Amino acid sequence: MADFVGRRRELKELREDIARTGLDTLSGRKAKAPRARVLLVAGRPGSGRTALAEAFVREVADDYPDGLVRVRLSAPGGEPLETERAVRTLLEGLGERTPPGACEDDLSAALRETLKDRRAILLLDDAADPQQVDALLPDTPECLVVVTAEGPLTGIPDVRPCTLGGLDTGSAVALLGRIIGDTRITVDPTAAEDLAEECGGLPAVLTLAGGWLAAHPKAAVADLAKQLHEMPPGTSGPLGRAFRIVYESLPQPAQRTVRLLPLAPAGILDSHTASALAGCSVAAAQSTLEDFARLGLVRHDRDGLFRLPGCLAPFLRSLLESKERPAEVQLARARMLERTVRLLTSCRAMAELPEEEAAEARESLDGLPRALRFPDRRAAATWLDTRLPALNASATLAVADGGLDTLARRLVSALVRALAAHRGTEAAAPELYGLHRLVLGVAERRHLHREQAAALLNLADLDAATGRTLEALERYRAALAAGKAAKDPYATGRAMESVGGAYLELRDWPRASDWFGRALAHALARGERADEARLYGRLGNVHTYAGRYGEALRSWRAAAAGYRRLADVPGQAKALSEMARVQEYAGRPEESLHTCREAIELARRAGDLRLQAALQVRLADTLDRLGDPAAARLHRSAADRLLGDDPAACEIRSSSD
Repeated sequence: MADFVGRRRELKELREDIARTGLDTLSGRKAKAPRARVLLVAGRPGSGRTALAEAFVREVADDYPDGLVRVRLSAPGGEPLETERAVRTLLEGLGERTPPGACEDDLSAALRETLKDRRAILLLDDAADPQQVDALLPDTPECLVVVTAEGPLTGIPDVRPCTLGGLDTGSAVALLGRIIGDTRITVDPTAAEDLAEECGGLPAVLTLAGGWLAAHPKAAVADLAKQLHEMPPGTSGPLGRAFRIVYESLPQPAQRTVRLLPLAPAGILDSHTASALAGCSVAAAQSTLEDFARLGLVRHDRDGLFRLPGCLAPFLRSLLESKERPAEVQLARARMLERTVRLLTSCRAMAELPEEEAAEARESLDGLPRALRFPDRRAAATWLDTRLPALNASATLAVADGGLDTLARRLVSALVRALAAHRGTEAAAPELYGLHRLVLGVAERRHLHREQAAALLNLADLDAATGRTLEALERYRAALAAGKAAKDPYATGRAMESVGGAYLELRDWPRASDWFGRALAHALARGERADEARLYGRLGNVHTYAGRYGEALRSWRAAAAGYRRLADVPGQAKALSEMARVQEYAGRPEESLHTCREAIELARRAGDLRLQAALQVRLADTLDRLGDPAAARLHRSAADRLLGDDPAACEIRSSSD
């Protein structure tokens, strides 16, 4: 790394500290349960603590074959990352899926279980407090945790901080030489040493000074050292003085771009973000960011992105508040969010594979500038994956702002659709859960009952899918109230049916049939025939489970009649197959045989080989019970010919599944 030199003593101390005896053991106290060794790199912002931690984990990587996972625990502005988000980031880095909506304790337990038999490194960068770190510590001593922070981690045992000051003079001069070249150092080595001293040996200050000298090849090193020395002493130390020199050397448009950088979500920048903030072209924004990186104002990050250094955030935010009018700041933020919405629209369009949606996707792309389009689906998916932390931060900040609620809702909606299109609803569920909560917050704040009902239904569906049925039931009831307040018949009917489904999952048959009956009455009043047929089927399931076979048969007959009126042959076949099941349960085998044969014919017309085979097996079982094994063998042979000998292929699933 260009910004890392020296620190050999600190690297050696960190390596030796891995195997060093714990402080509890030395003091004679009984050691607690074994935990991972925690190494702390402590230092002021700009001291190079992250660079040292990165260099150290590269040195010891071979000793930890299960790899390295990292998470940044603070935003550039100092806001701590939520523990839930931190744990999810680590679990995803380990290749583990996380249940949507899980609480912090469950996620922390899942992380410890995942790391139980692994030998891995966790790099926790820029920790704000010990509680953040404690929630992420593995219980196995085979893992190594490397933490960077400004101060000590009080309360976490066996942590010896490796405290950083400035670089020694030789290393500081070597860092300058890497940036400006050895020639200018050789010409005046004393001036280079003076400059290193004025910078306090801090890597961030040396990077700014070196960047300024590289941008001004005719300037002498001694002149910059003198300029730093003569600046007023109250200019926030060496870092503030170096930043002021670099900032004031920029042209006016670049200065304004610098002032707007703190608006970048999570401090992550790319050409589109900078372009939207500054109101310039994408190409010009990319060139400006490259210039800023050479000056040390931003840093190159992984995946071709740029990151705002946390040590500069206070100076940038002070400039933003003092130099920019609130209306201009709000306009810049709105431009950035609008650009993000359009990029997400383009990203989703690339994943629209069904033919009926592909035409719509092409039309939406035709209205976008070329700079906002992706060359193919893979490029769009890569963009979504690499920008996801910034996109989540954008959504959170937009909702928290309160003055851009319309844009915030559009942004969250576009992000939800892009994630579902590229990853699928199930794989994207953990991200979607957080986004639906954001939508719910906006809807409640603005009294938008329709959006509130939709968000509650989405959250409840995710709760139900992960086994939190009681939580889902509570949210379905809240969605019903919101749907009624909005006079939204779709949300009302959907909520009623979902409440019934939750009671069905809880095996509360009376309440389940009551709520399915309410939903059915609602659908009948609206003339929604497809909903009627489906709800008759759901009622049939409940009556079957409750042993009320007469009512179950009436419901399934109504469902089959409804599907027949809709010309839905597969639906009619499945309804008749369920009728045959109930007739068999009710002790009517002859009727079951007749209904089953009718269902087989409908399944054949629908081309549903799986359903045909399953019905043939059911028919064979019924014939066996009626004492006709020869006919039963014929039907089993027919099922084998349809789908082979796999018995799982012949399973009939009820509509409740």
